[in-house]
Amino acid sequence: MQTIDDRRVSFGEFAGPLAHGATFFDWQLISTQEIAAAFDYSFAEILGDDGIPYAPVVVSTSVDRYPRIGETISVETVPRSVGDSSLELLYEIEDGDGERLATARMTHVTIGSDGAALALPEDVRAAFADASVDRAPAVGPGDGGADAGDGLASFSSSFEIRSPHIEGAELAYFEEYPRFADVALERHLEDRGTSLAELRGETEPYRIRDWRWEFKSPVHFETTLRVDCDVLEVSDETIRIAHELSSDGRTNIEGITEYGCFDRSGAPVEFDEAMLEHLEAEPSDS
Repeated sequence: MQTIDDRRVSFGEFAGPLAHGATFFDWQLISTQEIAAAFDYSFAEILGDDGIPYAPVVVSTSVDRYPRIGETISVETVPRSVGDSSLELLYEIEDGDGERLATARMTHVTIGSDGAALALPEDVRAAFADASVDRAPAVGPGDGGADAGDGLASFSSSFEIRSPHIEGAELAYFEEYPRFADVALERHLEDRGTSLAELRGETEPYRIRDWRWEFKSPVHFETTLRVDCDVLEVSDETIRIAHELSSDGRTNIEGITEYGCFDRSGAPVEFDEAMLEHLEAEPSDS
């Protein structure tokens, strides 16, 4: 179903001339709410019973192009598979000309007030199953090394989780996680004596492009979230980083994120040498 229809990308969704990478998470969240309501198992109903609606378990996304200021986007969302308590949705994001901007697959589980996964109501599960499509596009990062790259950087940053006063689940907002990863990278650049503004020029580097994140446990308000980043691979086209987000000694989210560089039209281009050298490990004093 069409969950977002010809929506003009608004001011708060931009970073520079292109949409912020976190907006793709936000459009997925908006679309999830729309399809949930259409299948009569809405966010409002679940929140009213003190549940956490459609909590993400695995999120995989690939971006083909970033929308520019003045563009419109549409999102088609369909169920791909459904279990007793889990639901996988497929999101296809297009521009105003019907060209693909991004594709995402997200598995959701609704959590009850006791912290356990709730079984989908039988009629809701049947409706999702009847509407499921037999499509499984490959999205997210490709195969790569699982260990930190030899001679490449590792860095971390921490964030206090405060209530944004916009939802009732008392958890960090879904859209915040990629922003935290971006800020950790920006702080690393500053520690290396440069900044995103200095490196940007006529391109938009370090834009989230392909990612697969697995959600292990929720991030609650009034906790400190640590973001650990290990650079795994660097090439002219891709920076591959392993992310672990943790609080109170427990892993909340982990996954692989690949960053790209984009021109002012939103199309992918190559990184230049200056953008890549800051992802190398600092030489030792010995």
